[in-house]
Amino acid sequence: MSKPIVAVVGRPNVGKSTFFNKIVGRRVSIVEDTPGVTRDRIIAEAEWASKFFMLIDTGGIEPASTETIPAQMRAQAEVAMDMADVIIFMVDAKEGLTHADRDVADILRRKNKDVVLVANKVDGRRLPDDFYDLYELGLGEPFAVSAANQTGLGDVLEEVFSKINWEEHEHDSDEDKVKIAIIGKPNVGKSSIVNALLGEERVIVSDIAGTTRDSIDTPFEKDGTLYILIDTAGIRRRSKIYDDIEKFSVVRAVAAIERCDVALFVIDATEGLTEQDKKIAGIAHEAGKGIVIVVNKWDLVAKETNTMRDMTRKITGELQFMSYAPIVFTSAVKGTRLPQLIDTAYSVSENRAMRVSTGQLNSLIQDAMLMQSPPSDKGRRLKIYYAAQIGVKPPLFSFQVNDRELMHFSYARYLENKIRDAYGFVGTSIKFVFREKGESSQL
Repeated sequence: MSKPIVAVVGRPNVGKSTFFNKIVGRRVSIVEDTPGVTRDRIIAEAEWASKFFMLIDTGGIEPASTETIPAQMRAQAEVAMDMADVIIFMVDAKEGLTHADRDVADILRRKNKDVVLVANKVDGRRLPDDFYDLYELGLGEPFAVSAANQTGLGDVLEEVFSKINWEEHEHDSDEDKVKIAIIGKPNVGKSSIVNALLGEERVIVSDIAGTTRDSIDTPFEKDGTLYILIDTAGIRRRSKIYDDIEKFSVVRAVAAIERCDVALFVIDATEGLTEQDKKIAGIAHEAGKGIVIVVNKWDLVAKETNTMRDMTRKITGELQFMSYAPIVFTSAVKGTRLPQLIDTAYSVSENRAMRVSTGQLNSLIQDAMLMQSPPSDKGRRLKIYYAAQIGVKPPLFSFQVNDRELMHFSYARYLENKIRDAYGFVGTSIKFVFREKGESSQL
């Protein structure tokens, strides 16, 4: 199931970032009373009425400006519009309808997208005298809200949801295919890997970092299994991003991770693991995706007796949070281990869908508790009454306990290791949920 995308657009300083933060539920965008503060696009998962969607905050659009940064901000906002299922067009009710608002409305009409018009900063019940001028935009009924005071937001989301084709997102036409996203910072060889795997020049390859600005889907078949390769733009540190269009490639990459089954996380063997690499790996890990670590350009590394072993230990040590991920050393140029790469990705996708019977799981947990007693606090010891696997992709396990506060993270890690020792689950994270007696079974 893919999540629908909703973009928030408008001219600068109308309250888009405040709206975004209230909907997402945490402070993600920088909010400051200065026009043009949000220059990087932010995308985050949000939930309303038990449905999940991706929300994009965009920089202010200044259609008439010819200056470089406003022009680039408009360009990336247009990318957000093109990606979105529904667009929220926000104006400032206190300032009233402006020429810039009309220009943005003209852009939106050309996009031929569903639009919800929102008038922000309506702090009381009384509407501004010029509120009804907004009907001149021809974008339907405007919704009066105050993002800062969180009033009217539910009505906006209800209207947004009414315009989304949920059936289209709930029934993935590619459900029978293994979707593999190629992720990593720029210039680590992602496009070269795609081309080598497919045996043809499907993606432009360049030595210039950031050549791939979009996410490109390419279907192919291997040994009777259908795959989709998703080549994503490189993710770079903000301090290293100078082109605003390239900044937006991060949004596309995150969206690609969101809809993939397995992420091939590519790092440059000649550079080793960098801080930015760790951040990128964390995105896929937190999303619960299958992960294969690809150490590319291995042909350029000077080899000694234990070079591969030492590199493996270094990567595993620095990425302890995803020690479950297999590591494959490749050379896209030489074609080294590329067939193994797809086979490993397929195995990981199978592991994400693996189920463990309740009887076997409880027997395993009981044996684990006998081998290492559960933790205790002030004379009260943790008891695990029952365990069951309640989900896949990633595997999700529920434990009924006497007191979840007694479940120390180290003991949870111990139980995870026991499950992995017995069943593998190579390449996929494992999620746990702990419930006390009488609690609802709903997540």
